[in-house]
Amino acid sequence: MKAREDEATAPDFWNDPNKARSVIQKTNAIKAMLTPLDEIAHLLDDVGMTLELLELEEDQEHKQAAEQTAAEQLKRIETDFRDLELKTLLGEPFDANNAYVSLHAGAGGTESCDWSDMLYRMYRRYAEAHGFDVSVLDIQPGDEAGIKSVTFLVSGLYAYGYLKAERGVHRLVRISPFDSNQRRHTSFAALDVVAEIDDDIEVNIEEKDLRIDTYRSSGAGGQHVNTTDSAVRITHAPSGIIVACQAERSQHKNRDKAMKMLAAKLYDWQQDQQRKEMEKFYGDKGEIAWGRQIRSYVMQPYTMVKDHRTDEQTSNVDAVMDGDLDLFIEAYLKKGRRDEPVGKDT
Repeated sequence: MKAREDEATAPDFWNDPNKARSVIQKTNAIKAMLTPLDEIAHLLDDVGMTLELLELEEDQEHKQAAEQTAAEQLKRIETDFRDLELKTLLGEPFDANNAYVSLHAGAGGTESCDWSDMLYRMYRRYAEAHGFDVSVLDIQPGDEAGIKSVTFLVSGLYAYGYLKAERGVHRLVRISPFDSNQRRHTSFAALDVVAEIDDDIEVNIEEKDLRIDTYRSSGAGGQHVNTTDSAVRITHAPSGIIVACQAERSQHKNRDKAMKMLAAKLYDWQQDQQRKEMEKFYGDKGEIAWGRQIRSYVMQPYTMVKDHRTDEQTSNVDAVMDGDLDLFIEAYLKKGRRDEPVGKDT
């Protein structure tokens, strides 16, 4: 750690900005492990001192206050240790990176578009609760309500490590607010996540393989309304990957962001080609529909959210829709660790 910190203070450290950012990111990832460990050690010392004082205290009122303090300290230690334990499960090469997240409505028209919008809100709330920043890169509104698709960048330490647990098809069962007969409907939406890759990772993208289209931003208004075709859509012909960005008023800036996203998606695609595990890409997963969901959200006739990969479930649907996803993400990461083959290289 000291060697990395010394490197960051060197006069020529920022001569290579890409390398400098990479060093800082890796340093922050190490600090994210060491700092909580130090805090837990200090808290344990504090609890020890509180318990020693508790044994010597004779005043009942002071004794109760000391017991309350010790209980609060132990609860915080438990929470911090759980968070640290979860971080130890994030050991893959890009787990500490930012994440590109894409949501797509499945079959079902307005119902599925509304469901995609609900999920988009859920992930924004999750990001907010964990101190992540969210930047919308592209959004396509539904014809009547909700959104057909949205792509956004979640920035923060371990954003990808956590959000990779959410990749898959999400299924909703509820009484439709769009159905005058108050019937139950089932809706689907698919979520994809790829890590933002470091600039020093080379991804070969040939200009001849790209089709670049420009169009007018479909923003809701205000600063996002453009009078020129500044939004950019890039199609990579060999892989079929399509990315788009309309976040900036400048076509040049939108193109740069779209190319960076394409590099991340193409790198992930190439890695999957090598591993021959293409089913995590929706083009090979097939239809976003029944039988392919990773998680079900039931709002009527009972309330339950169940993850079909881990069997983790809760009846508190409202909390989940407000971004409380830790239960499911933790279960997924722990299952991944348990399922690792013995002797697997890490």
